[in-house]
Amino acid sequence: MSDSGGMRTRVQRLWREVAKFGVVGGLGLLVNMVAFNLLRHSTSLPVVRASVLATVIAVVFNYIGLRYFAYRDREKSGRAREMGLFLLFSLVGAVIENGILYAATYGAGWNSSLESNFFKFFGIAVATLFRFWSYRTWVFRTLPAPPERAPAPSSLVKARRD
Repeated sequence: MSDSGGMRTRVQRLWREVAKFGVVGGLGLLVNMVAFNLLRHSTSLPVVRASVLATVIAVVFNYIGLRYFAYRDREKSGRAREMGLFLLFSLVGAVIENGILYAATYGAGWNSSLESNFFKFFGIAVATLFRFWSYRTWVFRTLPAPPERAPAPSSLVKARRD
């Protein structure tokens, strides 16, 4: 019975983590897409360069949201290590995200505003799967569970009498 209770607790924690990651990610998606469209339509930057710059803006936003909201209860020592890994995995995610947009734009010639937004969004979605796994596994690690406490001596004495 306790094993199923432990499993239920782990599943509930995972769902809370996914929900918090989703809130930050959803807002980061909004930041990314708004920045992308503003840069694309108000500057002379090529599509993929505008996308890369928007991704950088969203990465900064997401780090703050993940560190101080979604993963605020996680290990806080080694901030330089955390930021280094976050940037490394964010870079891989950026390559995935913008690689998809690059392939669509320059490989397939899909460059209309609608097509660019679709492939930008699709790239973000694929990269998000990688980012969720890598951030939770390597960057924002779970603190070790506190050791179980031994029963108080008075309860041992009472148990022996019964």
